[in-house]
Amino acid sequence: MIAGFWTGKKVVVTGADGFIGSHLTERLVEEGAEVRAFAYYNSHGHAGWLEDAPSQVKQDIELYFGDIRDPGRVSDAVQGRDYVFHLASLIAIPYSYHAPDSYVQTNIGGAINILNACRTHGIERLVHTSTSEVYGTAQYVPIDEKHPLQGQSPYSASKIGADMLAQSYFQSFELPVVTARPFNTYGPRQSARAVIPTILCQLYAGAEQLKLGALHPTRDLNFVHDTVSGFLALAQADDAIGRVVNIGSGKEISVSDLVKILIKITDKEAEVVQDQQRLRPDKSEVDRLLCDTSLLKVITDWESAYTLEQGLTLTADWVKSHPEHFKPDSYSI
Repeated sequence: MIAGFWTGKKVVVTGADGFIGSHLTERLVEEGAEVRAFAYYNSHGHAGWLEDAPSQVKQDIELYFGDIRDPGRVSDAVQGRDYVFHLASLIAIPYSYHAPDSYVQTNIGGAINILNACRTHGIERLVHTSTSEVYGTAQYVPIDEKHPLQGQSPYSASKIGADMLAQSYFQSFELPVVTARPFNTYGPRQSARAVIPTILCQLYAGAEQLKLGALHPTRDLNFVHDTVSGFLALAQADDAIGRVVNIGSGKEISVSDLVKILIKITDKEAEVVQDQQRLRPDKSEVDRLLCDTSLLKVITDWESAYTLEQGLTLTADWVKSHPEHFKPDSYSI
């Protein structure tokens, strides 16, 4: 990446209150950007995971509350910005089985609001966030950007729709957009809807039985700081404009093998049991994900900085020191 690139750049991050968004916001502030952090409005003025950011970061950001489904509020947030990182979306796959309309309204409707705002205000670059879930179960590995898209859940279908809109705005209006497609990002501040914090919070709570869903699926796990570096690299790369680019580790691990590593890291023991309510419908389960990062490495200088063991250790330390964020005895979709 170009040294000093972000100094003085005016940036807006949607979903800045979320897991990846809060880390991206923090990194941009550290790099010298002027960041407008778009967070989901609530009457308590709570800024989500930005509340956990260092005090200096919170002082330096412009906290901007709104709803990504509101085109006027989105337009106001984008006005006057140079770069836009769009991360705001509904992401919990199990909940998408129960409330698919919400995913269409937020993920597709939110994307069209961002695209229109960026087009109206003439931004320099939009980084639109996709997900590896759009690939569904791998038809071949490693998965490159040409892999067929499969809407195996309402969530993934909504993200496919948003991605296609982003591509259409490049093709139709020459909007300078790049679609970043991260694989399974993990790290501090991730909620227990994801498998790694689910395992860790149960282990640290002293559970005798570790309740999980399917153990056979494999995932490509990328530490959150590496994912953030990928976002920043793509925002700087002119060759990324108009393209979809994967961000991942290029390695896969099954859930069952992941459990073994986390048991070793935490020095805990528990019997693994399958909890039926945590299982996806048969045709909706994504059995295998393994990222091909070739394109990212060709058009940027990005490389992973963290091994899986390093990232999991840092994540375990954070979960252990923040038990107030977790309810190990309950399952939330």
